[in-house]
Amino acid sequence: MNKAPHICLASDCDCGMTRRDFLRVSALGTASVAAPLLFAGDAMAQQGPKGDDQPVKIGYLPITDATPLLVAHGRKLFEAEGLQAEAPRLFRSWAQIIEAFVSGQVNVIHLLSPATMSVRYGAKFPAKVVAWNHINGSALTVAKDINSVADLGGRSVAIPFWYSIHNVLLQQILARNGLSVVSKGRDGSIGPKEVNLVVLAPAEMVSALASKSIAGFIVAEPFNALAETNGVGKVLRFSGDVWKNHACCVTFLSERDISTRPEWAQRVTNAIVKAQLWTRSNQLDTARLLSNGDSHKYTPHALQVLSKVLTVTDYAEYEKTGIIVHKDWNQRRIDFQPYPFASYTEQMVRALQKTRLEGDTGFLQKLDPAFVARDLVDDRFVRKAITAVGGPQAFGLPANLMRTETLAI
Repeated sequence: MNKAPHICLASDCDCGMTRRDFLRVSALGTASVAAPLLFAGDAMAQQGPKGDDQPVKIGYLPITDATPLLVAHGRKLFEAEGLQAEAPRLFRSWAQIIEAFVSGQVNVIHLLSPATMSVRYGAKFPAKVVAWNHINGSALTVAKDINSVADLGGRSVAIPFWYSIHNVLLQQILARNGLSVVSKGRDGSIGPKEVNLVVLAPAEMVSALASKSIAGFIVAEPFNALAETNGVGKVLRFSGDVWKNHACCVTFLSERDISTRPEWAQRVTNAIVKAQLWTRSNQLDTARLLSNGDSHKYTPHALQVLSKVLTVTDYAEYEKTGIIVHKDWNQRRIDFQPYPFASYTEQMVRALQKTRLEGDTGFLQKLDPAFVARDLVDDRFVRKAITAVGGPQAFGLPANLMRTETLAI
């Protein structure tokens, strides 16, 4: 596969993906913009296998958020459910994975939870969240000379996508520290109390930090651990220490597949839930499976870096330096549980409505949080899958599958 161009929102950007491309591909435009892709997806689906014979075609980014999909493939959990699974397809940017999903090239993806809203309600592509992929698993990483959030004033910080929990949390952190967000070109003047947000593909963030073109980034693992391991950056705050046990990526299926192939959707979800349960008890084996040393070559990451994310639980140093504020939350750097809490979806809608975003956000302001929680998420399959592996307690979840959201910056 050819290397994907990265995304840049600067008006004077000379990189492979322009602002116009981003707005088109990432489904942030109007329904008329998305219509050609919708048609292409429908055409491809009509030509493909019927019923439960449709193969599982995974699309993913090389981040730990994709762990359940890759573990399910690597351990042949899809086959155990009676499904055929093609080799997962790696993408370099969220815009690319959305385009491939909408056009029908892939049919099971992990996607940033806020981005699912732009796809369903912005571009009006009928797709639904069927499960969470993981909880936590992201961090704000900065250059070695940055010692506080206030030090980011007058600097540029990278986010992976405008519609991401990373953007939401970063803006809340910056606002709490008296900093405002701007989006300017590379030659734009940045005030001392402003932070310039730029969008970069996750795989490009560590090198951008090393070259000093950005002062920091907020993104999924293992890129935060990679920056630490390479000595080019340090974690300033873990996302899960701001929003307790938040979702970052979710499993996204087209509504067409859900309605016409419900048993297929159930089996896909079963495999993903079983993969998460296995991962919770086999962290080192998971790191090995995802590493560049494994025969599957799912990611380009070394075992050392992935192990730092998936297996290390000693946060004493982070706690001593104040990076971890909420010690009593007793969280892992990344953890796995598949149930999509409605309270989270509702809070995410409210947060996005107050977050600076690029593109047409008119649809967003019209959304009712309770409606989105019911309409965007279809939890029928994951409920059955969780019951089949021992119930909510198998993942340490409340029996009634309800919770209260905790955000504490």
